Formats: sequence, structure tokens, C-alpha cells
Amino acid sequence: MSNVVKNAVVALKGFAMGAANVIPGVSGGTIALLTGIFNELIEALNSLLSVSSWKLLLQGKVKEFWKDIHGTFLLWLGVGVIVSVFSLAKLMEYVLAYHPIQTWAFFFGLIVVSGVYMLYDIKGWKVADGLWLVFGIFLGAVICLLSPTQTTDAKWFIMICGAIAICTMILPGISGSFILVLFGKYEYVMGAISELNWPVLIMFGIGCVVGIAAFSKFLHWLIAHYERPTLITLIGFTLGSLVKVWPWSDKVSVMTAQLMREGQTAEEAGIGVEALVDIGADLSSIINPQTFSAIAWMAIGALLVVALEWLGHKNAKA
Repeated sequence: MSNVVKNAVVALKGFAMGAANVIPGVSGGTIALLTGIFNELIEALNSLLSVSSWKLLLQGKVKEFWKDIHGTFLLWLGVGVIVSVFSLAKLMEYVLAYHPIQTWAFFFGLIVVSGVYMLYDIKGWKVADGLWLVFGIFLGAVICLLSPTQTTDAKWFIMICGAIAICTMILPGISGSFILVLFGKYEYVMGAISELNWPVLIMFGIGCVVGIAAFSKFLHWLIAHYERPTLITLIGFTLGSLVKVWPWSDKVSVMTAQLMREGQTAEEAGIGVEALVDIGADLSSIINPQTFSAIAWMAIGALLVVALEWLGHKNAKA
């Protein structure tokens, strides 16, 4: 495979990571794990934050520095992420608002089949491996089922939110936006971004820098010393997050999307959130017309993974 093709593939994987990062419930780390670049991403981040790497740059050894930090990989991955975030944000906002069932169905099929492939690639299963997998599934499901809480707007807490949220950029299973939702700070941070509230943004940014510096080092250490149980647990964590990705899990979103497609909002229809939940509990009038399309989108997500796996094996043999 030529360097041009390799760089294009990395950029496409970055594009997929960027798309995931704009969706609450889907993690860029999940995409990194599913597309086989997770280990290299952790290694690259660890090298980028290493003192020894920066010593090379200070000594004028630019080529050695660039190679040591996996510069080409990070460059093309970053290009893909940035292009994706700016080009797909509005599209993802639209499809999640108007077609949540089909959108989540696509990601559900993609994650399930990817998880199966990853588990298949692990050879020589032992009882301990199964326990790590169950632990990961349990932990991922429990975190995804947590309810949002009311929290303080203090700057120190915003920094903590940034530190934890950025970790999900490299941790499969949970998106950074979902962490902010759990901490009750999603709208607060989004508002700070739109209004350019610099005191809040600076504290959030400091938290992000500290979080990714510390967590990437920790993950690198785990993979270096306990690669097998770490990866199996992360796969389980990803599969556990499926409770959040299940197309019909958010009854309010499903019902709201139904109203929006009919040209109404919940407020215009005179329906409160409590009523939406009650209506959503009886999904027979909403799901049935969309069941086949949801299954179709699950199949599309699954077939996409199968196609990528086939292409990957074909290129590996070439």
C-alpha cells in the first residue's frame, strides 16, 4: 500500500472519529478501536507528551522528532477529524433530530458487528478473559444508564469536566458530550462556546490538556503491561455502551422526532416532557412504520464493517 493511500485511509478513519464525536453516545475512541488504530493513537499521544521526544526537537533533530511522535499519522488523523466535525455537525444534528431511530440503528449495527470481529481476532480464550469482557460490558452499561445530575458552575468543576470529557476521545464506549450531559454541563459548555465565554473556555481547555496528558500515559502503561485484559475490557466497555445506542432507548427523542416530521414541536402540540415519556412508553404507533427501515440501517452499518474487513484482509495479502 502506497504512502498516499495509507495517509488517505488514516484521514478517513479520522473523519469517522470526528463524526462520532459530534454524536452524544458514540465515542471517537470507539471508532479508533473498531478501525484498528487505537494502539497507534495511544502510542502517538504518549510520544507527543514525552520529554524525550521534545529533546529531539530542541537538539534540531526534526525528522527524528516527527518520526518519534508518529507525526504523519497524527497530522492526517487530525485533518480527518477537523474536516468531519465542521462538515458533518449540522448533518448529524439534523438526522438525530428528525430520524433518531435510523441513525442509532446504523451505529448499533456497526458497533455490534465490529465487536464480533474484534472478539474473533482474540485467540486462545481463557476464563479470565471472559471475566474481563463481562466486567467491561457491565461497566459500560452502568455508566451509560446513569442519569444527569445538577452540579456547580464553579471554574474548578468545569476544569474537572474538561479533564474527564477529553479522556473519552481516546476511551472507547462513551462520548465526551455524553459525559458533559451526565455532569449536567453540556448546555453550559455549549453556551460558553457559542458566546465565547473565555473564562469558562480557558478552564475547560486546561482540564482537557491535563486530562489527555495524564490519561494517555495511563492507557499506554496499561497496554504496555496488560495489553490483553485491557483490550478485552475496552471491547466489553464498547459493547456495554450499546444500551445507549439502542435505537428505541430514548423515547422522548423518538416522539419528538415524530412531531418534528409532522411540522410541530412538543410545545406547539401542548405536550410536556412527562407526557412525552408516557407516550413514548407505548411505541407501537411510532416504531412499526419504521421497524423495517431501522433493520435496514442496522444491516447497512453491519455490511459496512464487513466490507471494510474484507478490504483490509485483501490489502494485507497484496
